[in-house]
Amino acid sequence: MTSGNGTQVQGRTRIQARNRDAILTAGLDVFSQHGFRGSTLDQIAAGAGLSKPNLLYYFPSKEAIYTALLEGLLETWLDPLRDLDPKGDPLTELLSYMRRKLAMSRDYPRESRLFAGEILRGAPEMHDVLKGELKTLVDERAAVISGWAKDGKIAAVDPHHLIFSIWALTQHYADFDVQVRAVLGGTDPFPGAEAHLEQMLESLLRP
Repeated sequence: MTSGNGTQVQGRTRIQARNRDAILTAGLDVFSQHGFRGSTLDQIAAGAGLSKPNLLYYFPSKEAIYTALLEGLLETWLDPLRDLDPKGDPLTELLSYMRRKLAMSRDYPRESRLFAGEILRGAPEMHDVLKGELKTLVDERAAVISGWAKDGKIAAVDPHHLIFSIWALTQHYADFDVQVRAVLGGTDPFPGAEAHLEQMLESLLRP
């Protein structure tokens, strides 16, 4: 009786979407804690509240879950760099980029650790993307930064290493969160980190 109005089909679709999201969320938890090699489908299935055969209905392997997570993560990770406006005020744009990257470390620590883990294992799933899409975008934004420096709008800096430094300085707070909070006695590190990084970058970049 429900097949004529599509309710049953829509219901299955909602359940499928919910289960897929649950698997990806559980996969993110497991991979970010244990790394790719240390993670198992059983752990992910348990975290998703599904049986292993049910999980395999949605994803055929651990690798498939891992790849799906990385593909979604890369888009999120590149958005702040894409948003760097070549026509904007250089210092404002670069400080805004730093703040967005720091906010991502605060709001998406598991994703940051997942990405770091992939890089540490030699980026087997992302190597082509790193050499292609990521390199192209970084080169484009480095050219913008270099142009700002040549025009005297910011101090002369190596644009690629400036971008690398922003990555390192912000993602540290996600990837080494336990260490940071231990040293700070459990204090929230992000307000102080933002103020410190603003001061550092302003000192570096002001012409």
